[in-house]
Amino acid sequence: MPTYGYKCGDCGPFTLVRPMAEAQSLADCPGCGDAAGRVFGSPALRALDTDVRRAHDASERSAEAPQIVSSVPGRSRRATPITSDPRHARLPRP
Repeated sequence: MPTYGYKCGDCGPFTLVRPMAEAQSLADCPGCGDAAGRVFGSPALRALDTDVRRAHDASERSAEAPQIVSSVPGRSRRATPITSDPRHARLPRP
């Protein structure tokens, strides 16, 4: 079952594990018993692979000020093989 975050006006935020069918309904605060509304936060990224998490963090850091690059990353220095097939001459060029 998924975990949802709620916020009580008096006690503050808390989380509950409940069925998806009950996600939109108000929840009772475990501290005072008042009705609390659901709040939305970031997804739990702890379970991601380390490389995926690192790429996500780098993307998030560069969202406001992206780095300027001067060349295409990962470009091979080997020459592109030239074909002798005459049908390839009619293909569009990049």
